[in-house]
Amino acid sequence: MAIDPGLRRLALGTLLAAFPGGSAPDWAVSLLDEGLAGHTLFGTNVTDAAQVARLTAQLREGRPDALIAIDEEGGDVTRLGHRTGSPYPGNAALGAVDDEELTRAVYAAIAADLVAAGINLDLAPTVDVNTADDNPVIGTRSFGADPRLVARHALAAVEGLQSAGVAACAKHFPGHGATVSDSHLSLPTVDVPLDVLRTRDLPPFAAVAATAQAVMSAHIRVPALTGDDPATFSSAALNGLLRDQLGFRGAIITDALEMAGAAASAGGIPQAAVRALTAGADLLCIGAQVDAALVEAVAAEITAGVPGARLEEAVSRTAELANWTAKHRAVLSHDDGLGLAAARRAVRVEGSLTELGAPLVVQLVSGYSIAEGRVPWGLAPHLDGIEQVEVVADTASASELAARAGARPIVVVGRHTHRKEASRALVEELAAGHAVGVVEMGWPSAWRPARVRAFVTTHGASAANGRAAAEALGLTGS
Repeated sequence: MAIDPGLRRLALGTLLAAFPGGSAPDWAVSLLDEGLAGHTLFGTNVTDAAQVARLTAQLREGRPDALIAIDEEGGDVTRLGHRTGSPYPGNAALGAVDDEELTRAVYAAIAADLVAAGINLDLAPTVDVNTADDNPVIGTRSFGADPRLVARHALAAVEGLQSAGVAACAKHFPGHGATVSDSHLSLPTVDVPLDVLRTRDLPPFAAVAATAQAVMSAHIRVPALTGDDPATFSSAALNGLLRDQLGFRGAIITDALEMAGAAASAGGIPQAAVRALTAGADLLCIGAQVDAALVEAVAAEITAGVPGARLEEAVSRTAELANWTAKHRAVLSHDDGLGLAAARRAVRVEGSLTELGAPLVVQLVSGYSIAEGRVPWGLAPHLDGIEQVEVVADTASASELAARAGARPIVVVGRHTHRKEASRALVEELAAGHAVGVVEMGWPSAWRPARVRAFVTTHGASAANGRAAAEALGLTGS
């Protein structure tokens, strides 16, 4: 059956697609001319700033008011800096410093970089309150575990981004910080009463409801609010709570529908799109693995399953979002050293560094979340004449590392080192007979290994965090 052209255009107006590579395929530009709301850029689309600017200009040949979105959080989740690491610390570091003006300035600097690249929608900041220490997907993306602190910095971050006309999208509503599973891989459940949700998870969203141009829904299940569905498919969450109770009037954007928390719950991406729009979402992130056929399949399912009036409402909000970015776009300048200065302020040192000069640096290989991607991290780019080795804790030999170090001290660098028994055991065995320091670049924990000389916490693994840690240890030569 042929799709009504008017309904197809409306359906396309609710979608953020994506494509691989550093230049846009013809279909990606053509669909913009036919009504597609925009595209999300990922690390695979980014080589350098000049190339991204050319790419976004190419996309706007299809639609001058296209929404071009990106996940640029600073810290551990960066797309512009995916080859080298972000020049800015992330939210955990900013929360540790707890200077709202600094948070505002860092996010304004991020916005300036985005404006220069032709990007007008940042799928940031993460405003989840990270109350689960072993949260596999939020962690250092969060400003902290205190709802009031997170709320203050959430507002500062939104204001910083939007000062340059980059629309901020606060995420992940109604709060992904208490989960111990990753919604990219499954449907996490936060089984708490609504009173707990209101006092623990919602304050940051309440703080930005009147200011943020967009809010992103989470693919998490909160039985007391969403029943058996993820929040993305829940009218009670999106309309009843976010709009009616918190008073949010901007665009509701979904997290990527290709994620298991959405697609697997609905029976596929097209079906997930229908459920999200029906629940009250306005702009749908399809995901990273997108082609023209998938966009057309999603649009066809939407035209068959979503009333025209609901589509018109959603498209009006996406159009308002695009208009806001055009009206408020501003070219801002910032100090190139801002990110490093902020990261330095976030470093915390327990113990003494005096016995750790000229060490052998041992970096523990760690995995990465889908949200982060494979981004370089650690001290290596910042070391001056210092040897570093990478090891897998499960197979590493403490005696061999000690022999390699010889008379030198050892500095062990890791992310979430406390989570693996093998990592903890390796550090503690090394410290039994050697001068050892630990640099923790993941979410802070209470674990402190016995006999280490110093424990350094960076609150993140961005390039700026790595440089700041190397400086604190006196390993940069400057």
